[in-house]
This record gives sequence, C-alpha cells and structure tokens, in this order.
Amino acid sequence: MVKAVVGANWGDEGKGKITDMMAKEADVVIRFQGGANAGHTIVNNYGKFALHTLPSGVFYGHVTNIIGNGVALNIPLLFKEVKELTDRNVPTPHIMISDRAQIVMPYHILLDAYEEERLAGKSFGSTKSGIAPFYSDKFAKIGFQVSELFDEELLKEKVVRICELKNVLFEHLYHKEPLKPEELLETLHEYRDMVAPYVGNVSAFLDQALKEGKNILLEGQLGTMKDPDHGIYPMVTSSSTLAAYGAIGAGIAPYEIKKIVAVTKAYSSAVGAGAFVSEIFGEEADELRRRGGDGGEYGATTGRPRRMGWYDCVASRYGCRLQGATDVALTVMDVLGYLDEIPVCTGYEIDGEVTKEFPVTCKLEKAKPVFVKLPGWKCDIRGIRNYEELPENCRKYVEFIEEQIGYPITMVSNGPGRDDIIYRESAL
Repeated sequence: MVKAVVGANWGDEGKGKITDMMAKEADVVIRFQGGANAGHTIVNNYGKFALHTLPSGVFYGHVTNIIGNGVALNIPLLFKEVKELTDRNVPTPHIMISDRAQIVMPYHILLDAYEEERLAGKSFGSTKSGIAPFYSDKFAKIGFQVSELFDEELLKEKVVRICELKNVLFEHLYHKEPLKPEELLETLHEYRDMVAPYVGNVSAFLDQALKEGKNILLEGQLGTMKDPDHGIYPMVTSSSTLAAYGAIGAGIAPYEIKKIVAVTKAYSSAVGAGAFVSEIFGEEADELRRRGGDGGEYGATTGRPRRMGWYDCVASRYGCRLQGATDVALTVMDVLGYLDEIPVCTGYEIDGEVTKEFPVTCKLEKAKPVFVKLPGWKCDIRGIRNYEELPENCRKYVEFIEEQIGYPITMVSNGPGRDDIIYRESAL
C-alpha cells in the first residue's frame, strides 16, 4: 500500500514528524521531489534533527530510504547528512538513489546566488540552494542524470558543451570567473564514486515491493502554496509539491496511492516572499514565533525567521483539495495554549467582496483576511493521548477548522516528539 505525507500550506507544517511517525509501519520511504532547499525537523529518541535531502525514514533500521527521480540531488550534502546522523549514534541508514535522479551541480548554486544578487530587491526569495537553475537545466535537457556518471565518453563531451553554454552567463551577465571543463569532470568523478554503491532502478524496485505487499510512504517537501502550477506563482518552488506528483517522482502508477495525509499547522507560518493573507506582525508575531515549533519558528535549512499568521481556512481548504487529502494532520496544537482567544481566517475580502475560494496571485495580493475569534483553552495540552481528554475549547477549535476546510482531521499533534499524537474519529 502506498501512502503520501504532503504539506497543505506553505511548507514547514510538521511533515517530518508525521513521516517519522508513519515510517514505523513502512518498509520504504521515498523523497519524490524538491532538494536541500527546505528541511524537516524531527525529534525522536536519538535527539533533534533537521533533514534536508534524506527521507524521514532514516531513523528506522527496517526502512529502505529512497531518493526518487524527481529529487534535486545535491550529492555532497546527502552524504554530509548521513555523516551527521552516524556521528550522533544513529545506525547507518539503508539508502537507494534512483539512477534517473538528476544532480545539483556546483554551478547551479553559483547561478542561484548571482541571479538573486542581480535582481536585488526584485528577487524571488531563493534559498540559494541552486534549485531553480537545477530544474531549468533539467527541463532544458542539459542536466546531469545519475546514470550518466557511469558513461565516461558522454561526460567528457558534455562538460565541454555545458561550460561553453554556462560561461556566456558567468562572464557576460554576471561578470564572474568562467567554469573549467577539467574541474567539472573531476567533480563528476568524485560524485560518481560517492553514489556508486547506492544507485539502482527505483521504479523496478518499487514495482516488486508492491507485488510483495510492502508499505510504501511518499514524502513531500514544502506545501501546496509552493507548487509551481497551483501555488502563489512566481513565489513558488520549481518542482510539484502535490501528492499526484509522487507517482511521477517515485516511478509508480498513480492509482497505487491510497492514502494522502495533508499536514497543516494549528496556526500559519511561511518562509520566503509571497502573498500571505493571515500574516501577523510585531510583538504578536514575535511571541507566536518564539513559542512555536520546538525551539521557535525558524527555517530548518536556512535558519530564517518564519513569517507568522493565524490559521487560514481558505488556503487550507484549497491546499487539501489539490493534495487530494484523505486525512488531515493538525500539528503544533500545544503552542496555542497561551492565548485568551484565537483568530481564524475564514474568508478573503477582495475588492469589497468576501470569497472562500483561494484566488490567483494577482488577486491574492489584494486579499484582506476575514477573521473569526475562537476562545482559547489557556492550558498545556502536552501529554494528552485521547481526544476526549482535550479541553472543550481545544476540541471546538479542531472541529471548527475541520468544518471550514471540509476534510477529516484524523490526527492532532500536541508536541514535537514521535509519541505526541492524538488520533481521532472525524465527524465528516
């Protein structure tokens, strides 16, 4: 059976924790898109970790962790991450890398930084991880696929061609040092030697796993609002963040995905630029940021302070619909225990009219939030395992959101740990 864990919002919803939790029952966990430009924070028996490329199943010895063909693979970062785990007494994880995955090259990272520098105040808020240049090259058919590392003649010819192409930009647009083909070839040889023991035919492996009745977990990065087609374009990422893409980014049939868990926070947060309707500022935002997550709301990869907002039912309903959510996991509920009342955004006012439909970006930029205030519960809910034991106002908050978004909230997370989870029967 195939399940997917994906983000319903802007990313940073707590997917890492949910994936880590669900990986216990999985045989295979796959990252199917994105790169090392965002991370998943996980707290378990080994400690607190920020994963960037590795799938969140790496803490279980029985799990095969796969880097799918849809991933932007930064090879040195992947192995640096593995070392960070083993240095902290985590057993060496079982890893498989798709022979069809493509490689983030050092020049992608340089191009990302140079372009942000050139755009100055009009930049896209990139993490400068090389993701946009990487995907540009992939779709321009000039990227390096992992399988190509093992074809020496192809590599020798291709590095010359790529350097000719890239050096026009490096020298004439950015006024930087040109790339050298011999250095690039040497880098590719280093990459080949690093990945050689792990490369395989992932789609064939998964086909066999499905025939054997294995449990497969697809792990998404970021969330619906960062999808290049359905998100807040152009302030989006460069690969599809939707569960539907899991079939492509892993190499399985779409009908195999039976369960889709869309993860959404009990409040909103976002890293990077772009429209964010329920955003709050000043001391109100600072306090929520300080209390949020486990140790505060800062990007797992960048360390950037996240932008904060109240729960957005309009964005979440849309996010769950696009993901095809069968289940919703509502995370960080414990954070809100300090509030007397909690605003929830239930609609957007655009040009004097209120809508509950999530609009295209140019209209989104004009949207003002319509808030409903719900009473807080003013206590610590960590340690509670049964839904009925939650304070009444806490349950009312969950049920109000569920009614507004129209998708069943079957999991409520009330702490950072693997066991801080409450399962509930949805009324929907």
